Amino acid sequence: MQKVYETERLVLKMLDKTYAKLVLDYYLRNRDFLDEWEPIKSEEFYKISYHEEQLGKQLVNIENGTSFTLWIFKKEDEKRIIGSIGFNNIVRGAFLSCYLGYKLDKDEINKGYMTEAANKGIDIMFNEFGLHRIEANIIPRNICSLRVVEKLGFYNEGLAYKYLKINGKWEDHIHMVLLNDKV
Repeated sequence: MQKVYETERLVLKMLDKTYAKLVLDYYLRNRDFLDEWEPIKSEEFYKISYHEEQLGKQLVNIENGTSFTLWIFKKEDEKRIIGSIGFNNIVRGAFLSCYLGYKLDKDEINKGYMTEAANKGIDIMFNEFGLHRIEANIIPRNICSLRVVEKLGFYNEGLAYKYLKINGKWEDHIHMVLLNDKV
């Protein structure tokens, strides 16, 4: 497993706590934009110490094989994070599955960056991690996010009612799935 991956236009990196300032900058720039799609955050979330701790935990989880997070940069600007992609709750054994989550800078949507990053992440999950199934749960009104997974070949397995508490409200989610036919 590498620490840095490249696509045509992007650099995808595992980050340590030395990147906490860049991560915090990403969240501060996108605070209002992300609120609609994520759980409510405490004020602690918007402190550098919080992100130093979280980046440390991400690396431990990668080492343990329970999750895999990559932060997204444009090749021409590796000092500004434009998003992240995470494969969480990696389960081995008979399941060989994980959940996909991603977020992108409000100023970078509809440029194909997330599809490009997710495609690389899926390749890593299927070919390096040997997983069989990737699941993505998406709020039905999040058309941009649904378009990403549809372009990547995910199919709709149904609606999960009141699945996650997002921005203080229990939200339904469309359960999208991609299978690795090689496993």
